[in-house]
Amino acid sequence: MNAARLDRSARLRRVARLLADGRPRTTLQIASAARVCAVSTVVSELRRNGLAIACQRVGNKWYYWMEMGHERHPKG
Repeated sequence: MNAARLDRSARLRRVARLLADGRPRTTLQIASAARVCAVSTVVSELRRNGLAIACQRVGNKWYYWMEMGHERHPKG
């Protein structure tokens, strides 16, 4: 996968800013607030850029949040 770089992608920065407070948000909330379509793809790219993004399915909804104080090192 060729992930966009966080410093060059407004799309990734919008989602990172939204999730930076650590509060869980649904796929629809993220898509609406950050104006992105493929939330799971954006989350994958953020992870490749070293951000620790967690997710959990509750019923039929997926929730995503940034784990505070746990920046990961990008792979590859």
